[in-house]
Amino acid sequence: MEIVKSTRHQKIIGDFGESLLCNWFSRSGFEVTIVDHTGIDVVAFNPNTGQRLGISVKSRTRGKGTETSSVNIFSYRKGKNDRQKVIDACKAFACDPWIAIYIESSEIADLFVLSLKHYDRVYRGNTNRAIDDWKMGEKYIKKYEIDPNIKHIHIAFSASSWNW
Repeated sequence: MEIVKSTRHQKIIGDFGESLLCNWFSRSGFEVTIVDHTGIDVVAFNPNTGQRLGISVKSRTRGKGTETSSVNIFSYRKGKNDRQKVIDACKAFACDPWIAIYIESSEIADLFVLSLKHYDRVYRGNTNRAIDDWKMGEKYIKKYEIDPNIKHIHIAFSASSWNW
């Protein structure tokens, strides 16, 4: 099925990624809420461990031929520092900084969740770039799937009668 995005698709997919993340945290016993705050989108609290996570969620829809395109996570262009916004928000709410990446295409979707600390240690790479990104090539997906510090949900879409 070809993806044709509406004019509000980026808002819709952003909300969906946040809600999907909240659903999985809630199913795992966390208290969780969507927040409207610069730097973080979700706060999740694990009552068993006392850990509080402040999570920046990046959600993208990839059309045919762009499924392996990287997802930009943090920008440092034109004086921006998205990473620092996450860190500052987490400090204000006494949270550990985490990131979540939701990527969907016409047939599948993936949700990856990891601490900012783990991203920096293993996946960030060169710290002098204008953009920090999340690679989506097959080699990287396989690496993410075996990394015990990345929470991963894979979804397969099956539309039996969704033609308009």
